[in-house]
Amino acid sequence: MNPLSYETKPASQSVTLRHLRIFIAVSDLGTMTAAAKALYIAQPTVSQAISELEAFYGVRLFERLSKKLYMTPQGFQLLDYARHISSLYNRMDMAMGDASEGSVVKVGASMTIGSCFLPQVVEAFTKKYTDVPIEAVIRNTRDIEAMILKNEIDFALVEGTVHSTNIYADPFDEDRLLLLCGRGHPLYGSGKLETTALSGKKFIVREEGSGTRELFETSMAAAGIPWQAAWVYSGSDGLISAAIHNLGIAVISRRLAAKALESGELWPLQVEGFDLIRRFFIIRHKNKYLTGPMKNFINFCTELSRG
Repeated sequence: MNPLSYETKPASQSVTLRHLRIFIAVSDLGTMTAAAKALYIAQPTVSQAISELEAFYGVRLFERLSKKLYMTPQGFQLLDYARHISSLYNRMDMAMGDASEGSVVKVGASMTIGSCFLPQVVEAFTKKYTDVPIEAVIRNTRDIEAMILKNEIDFALVEGTVHSTNIYADPFDEDRLLLLCGRGHPLYGSGKLETTALSGKKFIVREEGSGTRELFETSMAAAGIPWQAAWVYSGSDGLISAAIHNLGIAVISRRLAAKALESGELWPLQVEGFDLIRRFFIIRHKNKYLTGPMKNFINFCTELSRG
């Protein structure tokens, strides 16, 4: 930090929203030239804005090596705040420009929650708050975490573990993963199994980055069970279909497989000491300002999960 305190700096030295937006553009696009083109300003203007930011805080925001820019730790720290300040200003501008228009709630969800829980929340919420638009994005947990950090969504509902220390995660429900096989699989109709029964078996799993995949891999590694990923899907329908057609053992949420279990198309394997229980979390950036509609939506989630 610059040894000069904020109080002793000249009044002409200040960080403006313009500085922050230029900084965000440079960080997102990778070069000052690209940022200048995107913002329709001259490249020297971009360079000056970055230099003024660095002078104001007394830190390097970018390392300039071989004509390339590499963001410093201080740069990443400032970027985190800059995104949220810019987003908050945009919300204020929209709210003041048209106070009668509802504030859009941008919610993310990981695949399982997006399939079996989020639709009923949105339905209940929009019936009560008819003037609040909802925008939903469904991705795997890793992608949702990245969107939270970039402030592309307001908050999210995920079943996986988030890893950033800049994100708050509040549990609101539980879920169980099942190991399921089709009628033609050798383990269909089996009773209690030892973990050795899973050794070397072919599994039908979610893609890397999903909370389902992470929990399964961690549990298998902890139990010392070798396994094969025979099929990889990004959605539940593919997992269920592949298991029904005896292509392996599917790893999927109990909620998503309810119909196939009821019909007998799939059989749940009961493995001694191998319970895949996980929590659902509401996640948000620790610096995120929650508007009234956002808080109301979060309350709907917790109320519906409690029945």
